[in-house]
Amino acid sequence: MDEAGTSCSSLEPRAAAARELLLAALEDLSQEQLKRFRHKLRDAPMDGRSIPWGRLERADAMDLAEQLTHFYGPEPALDVARKTLKRADVRDVAARLKAQRQQRLGPSSSALLSVAEYKKKYREHVLRQHAKVKERNARSVKINKRFTKLLIAPETAALEEAPLGLAEEPEPERARRSDTHTFNRLFQRDQEGQRPLTVVLQGPAGIGKTMAAKKILYDWAAGKLYQGQVDFAFFMPCHELLELSGTRSLADLILDQCPDRGAPVRQMLAQPQRLLFILDGADELPATGTAEAAPCTDPFEATSGTRVLGGLLSKALLPSARLLVTTRTAAPGRLQGRLCSPQCAEVRGFSDKDKKKYFYKFFQDEWRAERAYRFVKENETLYGLCFVPFVCWIVCTVLRQQLDLGQDLSRTSKTTTSVYLLFIASVLSSTGADGSWVQRELRKLCLLAREGVLRRKAQFTEKDLEKLELRGSKVQTLFLCKKEMPGVLQTEVIFRFIDQSFQEFFAALSYMLQEEGAPGAPTGSVGSLLRTDTELSGHLALTTRFLFGLLSTERIRDIEHHFGCVVPERVKEDALRWVQGQGCPRTASEGTEDTEELEEEIEEPNIPLELLYCLYETQEDAFVRQALSSLPELALERVRLSRMDLEVLSYCVRCCPAGQALRLVNIGLAAAQEKKKKKSLVKRLQGSRASTKQLLGSPLRPLCEAMTDQQCGLSSLTLSYCKLPDVICRDLSEALKVAPALTDLGLLHNRVSEAGLRMLSEGLAWPQCRVQTLRVQLSGLPGALQYLVGMLRQSPALTTLDLSGCQLSDPTVTYMCAVLQHPSCSLQTLSLASVELSELAQQELKAVKTAKPDLVIIHSEL
Repeated sequence: MDEAGTSCSSLEPRAAAARELLLAALEDLSQEQLKRFRHKLRDAPMDGRSIPWGRLERADAMDLAEQLTHFYGPEPALDVARKTLKRADVRDVAARLKAQRQQRLGPSSSALLSVAEYKKKYREHVLRQHAKVKERNARSVKINKRFTKLLIAPETAALEEAPLGLAEEPEPERARRSDTHTFNRLFQRDQEGQRPLTVVLQGPAGIGKTMAAKKILYDWAAGKLYQGQVDFAFFMPCHELLELSGTRSLADLILDQCPDRGAPVRQMLAQPQRLLFILDGADELPATGTAEAAPCTDPFEATSGTRVLGGLLSKALLPSARLLVTTRTAAPGRLQGRLCSPQCAEVRGFSDKDKKKYFYKFFQDEWRAERAYRFVKENETLYGLCFVPFVCWIVCTVLRQQLDLGQDLSRTSKTTTSVYLLFIASVLSSTGADGSWVQRELRKLCLLAREGVLRRKAQFTEKDLEKLELRGSKVQTLFLCKKEMPGVLQTEVIFRFIDQSFQEFFAALSYMLQEEGAPGAPTGSVGSLLRTDTELSGHLALTTRFLFGLLSTERIRDIEHHFGCVVPERVKEDALRWVQGQGCPRTASEGTEDTEELEEEIEEPNIPLELLYCLYETQEDAFVRQALSSLPELALERVRLSRMDLEVLSYCVRCCPAGQALRLVNIGLAAAQEKKKKKSLVKRLQGSRASTKQLLGSPLRPLCEAMTDQQCGLSSLTLSYCKLPDVICRDLSEALKVAPALTDLGLLHNRVSEAGLRMLSEGLAWPQCRVQTLRVQLSGLPGALQYLVGMLRQSPALTTLDLSGCQLSDPTVTYMCAVLQHPSCSLQTLSLASVELSELAQQELKAVKTAKPDLVIIHSEL
């Protein structure tokens, strides 16, 4: 038998000993004593449960031992037997069993507790263990004092990538602040009365998923969450479990979290529907499809952390237990094959109100907090980044150091990458070390980070640090956290970066420090990182994004200034070549009759949103324009765009080179955030009686504004299978009036109102509008097309109108023929392919062709 077959849980030796002790005690009983024992066992249930009398009535000593062990678990069965023996007045055997138990298994007062009694002890233990959290600088603070509420919004279709219209988020999907009520709602029943057993909290790195998960555990222990539903909750950091040496069972992992080894684990696991497992960082699990990743099905099987976690996620292990899973936004697709009917929620970070609260909690001194907060709020870009709690912490840390030293706060930077870079530079400068020391130590740290990222390794041993001469160094104490982990033979010391995102940042920085011939310089090109296979692309997403952020001329100058390193020119050249190689044009059918057929043909977007994030992070217009020059079309399909996503897309559109095309298919948008202004009582009363409803800004406004930038070279915009509410049509109409390069507009199979179509027509008829080709496919609203037809008399630039597939009534065709013959109409091509025309309509169009021979009308009957 191989090692896998012979391996067993560390619980098994104790279980076997407990069974032997139990059987020996019961075999010491006479037949009369055994009869009394059976009756007392029936009449005094333990923890509200008892073995059915049918199994006890004729059971001998061996049968009783087996029934007790199976029903209560080996060690709890000893406690049940001892108490029952005392009630059956067999006190000598009960005393002997107690003494033998202490001799064989050691004293374990908690083992005498029932599950009901152990609940209280475990909750108290959790409250003690999680009352404080360590900040990244290793300072411990109370969780209730530091935790700032986050915005959490349900995303029921996030993992399935269900098609979403281009519209504001519906009211039921609005983000809620992460208070006790919101946490309780995570596992609430749906409209069909079904309660989800798996809830996924997703969001970008540093958004506060782990802190929210720990707060949920703490609030559960404090009696605020899931009362009457969850008896035991366990917090399981996936990155630690995946790197544990040796094999462990789920029962072992549960025991590790209990205050002692005498927890009634078998009884806990006997009611899995009363358990909650919080799996933090599930995106770190390897992809499915390998033998190693085959899920575990037995909670007492000793195996790898990957199989135990895989079993929980897939519901192969304890299918009725509740799971709360945290994952990065880019990773849910990798979990899709593992999860069973998940309920998803998006962690959106701080609201504006909560940003201010965080600053005051961090600084504690009101004057300093107000000064720092006012400075950040005036810096619009930096203020926007602070919706991510970890970035907010970095910004506050840097500002506190600058205030302590009396420095100019304006040094604080504007992008995520630049904020990280400034933080690291500030921390290193506080050591007072010389430049050569900084270069040498920083290169070692970056090499450790890179090796870890490429090998999917987040924990490092003392040997790993010794190999790079980092153990005990200053950078170790500044950027690495030390933790003792229980090992097989002895305690194992492991090190982690103060946050996973820091490891990814240092890994990216390593490629900027590859000075040829420098001692300790990391090896390996940027191209090798960027060309890593697709299985690792999600894992390397943040590292790649940081790398691009470091490529800007300003960041390179900062690196050379702070660290005294010369960044090789080839790094930026390699990254540019990689981006330019991403253009793999493909076309999706835009003439499909319904959305369902379209979805079957859509695969992955040819230009990933993550690539646009990389370009955005550079904040270098010339580089972005050059990179996009080889990508003639940006296409995003079936994606829900957050406000940050839209900011990224808008920036890239603003930097578009001449001739760029943008195609948005089945896109969803988060609602535009409007500042609520308090009204006087008089105005509120007036508004309640009668007032003209004013349109607020649409979520598409940032993109529309980008299109009007004089540097924007976007020449083609296509919106397909989207909802176009009036607010979006209004903003799009304004953009059409002044967009400097837009010459092609496609509106295909969108849902648009008559009022919205009228607004779009006004924009197209504007004297400065440069649209030359208009492609429209509408289902319904045949009368509304008159607005588009009417603008033909006023539009100076429009030369091609494609109405293929539209429904044209006879009155609309009559009106269109009159407009086409108007002297001011400059249309050269009219496409009516697949349009059903009556005999009258065909005759009228033939008359137009006769009157205007230069006008090309495309139709099979003309």
